[in-house]
Amino acid sequence: MTFIKPDWPVPPGIIALTTTRESGFSHSVYAGLNLARHVGDDSDSVNRNRDALAATLPAGTAFQWLEQVHGCKVIEANRTQDTPGADASWTSANGVACAVMTADCLPVLFCSKDGNKIAAAHAGWRGLNQGVLEATVRALSVPPADLMVWLGPAIGPQAFEVGAEVREQFLCASATSTRADISRCFRENAVNPGFYWADLYALARVRLAAAGITDIYGGGLCTFSDANRFYSYRRDGQTGRMATVILKTSPH
Repeated sequence: MTFIKPDWPVPPGIIALTTTRESGFSHSVYAGLNLARHVGDDSDSVNRNRDALAATLPAGTAFQWLEQVHGCKVIEANRTQDTPGADASWTSANGVACAVMTADCLPVLFCSKDGNKIAAAHAGWRGLNQGVLEATVRALSVPPADLMVWLGPAIGPQAFEVGAEVREQFLCASATSTRADISRCFRENAVNPGFYWADLYALARVRLAAAGITDIYGGGLCTFSDANRFYSYRRDGQTGRMATVILKTSPH
């Protein structure tokens, strides 16, 4: 099983990763390690994929899966089997994995610098614009300067075409002080007037910086452009999902 492992200076006891589609038990359009039950894949294959992921983590790890709705609700992760409607979760408990699933949207991991609190957020453009990252910062109740963030694989700025209305929504939602920075996250498509190439990574960095976070890592991996490693909804339509996971353990 192949993972993308964040390159960030988290303290001991923090495990973080993004799965790829390589290996796994799913077939056809879901071929590989599809971890989503809501996309039409065979349930037995998904269960085997989830079991394979769990087997790489400490015994007894409980996953907090979410029914992601492209909003900004944040919940506290727990050991129940509930799948609440939300787009981010946080925890201060050991052995509880905050997890989000993506196939072009931006997965974002948070960790306090002392390792006491962690979170995972699903940031599609709608959730990003509605403030899911800022809501996650608030839910953690940690001074922003004491947080670090990692941006996982998402659709890259050379592949994510959006209409002018998406750019306008971001500009309208931005503070005057960040409007110029937000504008630079959209590059006009010279061959398709009225459309723009959007940079989710840059948009997230602007929003996180405005929230007071300065330690931001990751970015630059394009799900659309790498069909061997990543699922991409924009590229393939019906497809699987990767998981981005963060887990707090007792450091040894």
